[in-house]
Amino acid sequence: MTRPDLLIVAPMMPLVMETLERDFQTHRLWEAPDKAALLKEVGGRVRGVATNGGAGLAREVMDALGALEVVVIYGVGLEAVDLAECARRGIVVSNTPDVLTADVADQGLGLLLALARRVAYGDRYVRAGHWPHRGEMPLTTRLGGKVAGILGFGRVGQALGRRLEALDMTVVYSNPSPPDGATQQRYPDAVSLAAASDVLIVAAAGGDGTRSMVDAAVLDALGPQGMLVNVSRGSIVNEADLVAALQNGKVAGAALDVFAAEPQVPSELLNMDNVVLAPHAASGTVETRGEMGQLVLDNLSQYFAGGTLKTPVCLPTA
Repeated sequence: MTRPDLLIVAPMMPLVMETLERDFQTHRLWEAPDKAALLKEVGGRVRGVATNGGAGLAREVMDALGALEVVVIYGVGLEAVDLAECARRGIVVSNTPDVLTADVADQGLGLLLALARRVAYGDRYVRAGHWPHRGEMPLTTRLGGKVAGILGFGRVGQALGRRLEALDMTVVYSNPSPPDGATQQRYPDAVSLAAASDVLIVAAAGGDGTRSMVDAAVLDALGPQGMLVNVSRGSIVNEADLVAALQNGKVAGAALDVFAAEPQVPSELLNMDNVVLAPHAASGTVETRGEMGQLVLDNLSQYFAGGTLKTPVCLPTA
């Protein structure tokens, strides 16, 4: 039986890679010394692409794949794949939703606790030997009784909301439309949400529609006692505006799992004690990454066996 040709844009977990190598004729784009030459050689045969949310599928790569039928994404991010063009060409797309919701929500909660209670600062304080000589570290901030505004109230936003309500926080949100069953107060935009919140948590989808949505106006509305947490996409926060707001005391602090030009982080953030940083690790548990990998394999297997996807992405009308 002839194995379908599959272009792998970026590396995945070893078990996933082993299975892909076994079941498909694979072509590793990220390893190719001459990517254009590889695409010219195999582009007419490649029927499927496996990629991740960060790498996506560049338009010039898609253009080189004349036989492409399916794009399978390891992750939930869709902004790095031109969905409208996929729809126009009849290319189907899948991602790995739901399996990472709980872990991303947990990371958001963890980052917020670390920021409000200055966990990372306290760790550095003890390790540096300051406790015996300087006494207690500065006081921190209680979360119970405060208002958490969640920007983007989809799967992750709602899961975060449940966790924050368990801390006796009041949850409000901004979303293009109210999700089914949502009882929390909804605000029309990021500025009004920030103005109503003690903590602003970014859980919206990335892409052009949300690029730099959290800007100087939003941070001004959040105010000098306000805290920002981002577990979504770095592109949603205007990093220059955030750095300026932190430097000028216009917000109290930030906890960030994502950045605009990963893995590069604005140097100004590295020495700020009121900033908590994580290396885009929200979905980075053994359990979630394994389930994501299995969904990649399931989607490819189901597509090439019967032409359907287990977790299809709803594409724009072609």
